[in-house]
Amino acid sequence: MSRIGNKIITIPKEVEVTIDENNNVVAKGPKGTLTNKFSKLLTITNENNEIRITRANEEKHTKQLHGTTRALINGMVVGVSEGFKKELKIQGIGYRARMEGNDLVLSVGFSHPVTVKPIEGVTIEVPKNNSIIISGINKQVVGQMAATIRSVRKPEPYGGKGIMYVDERIIRKVGKKAGKS
Repeated sequence: MSRIGNKIITIPKEVEVTIDENNNVVAKGPKGTLTNKFSKLLTITNENNEIRITRANEEKHTKQLHGTTRALINGMVVGVSEGFKKELKIQGIGYRARMEGNDLVLSVGFSHPVTVKPIEGVTIEVPKNNSIIISGINKQVVGQMAATIRSVRKPEPYGGKGIMYVDERIIRKVGKKAGKS
């Protein structure tokens, strides 16, 4: 029994979801449009602004698809109505970020600034020079862009410097201690 797969997705008033016979789901909302194709092992129905997903059999693969499909469709509905955002913070002396056109330029302790080009469908904002906000309608793309920016200078446990998510907790380590004499 898939508890997530059996949950009903309630569609907000401003969102329109269409499903065709090939399980192509199109979600249109105030933020934009998302399209995705799902497995034919599942039946996706839209009745009374509620989406239900049912599976044809009890095989392991079908059960795995059940919850995943529901989560992806829910992400599409939330994305086109509210959108997603990830916040990153930069910590370290002299570490900062700035925008040059659409590109993000990071100065994070290298001998040169690092330029990161945004993925299509993602907007990057730098409200302060040590804060980055990534937003968009596709949850996977927003998360991938945040992970790409974080990978430029991952947070290190000794000095606590690097690029990290706002809610991320870095477990600090003690460095070398002075020799005893």
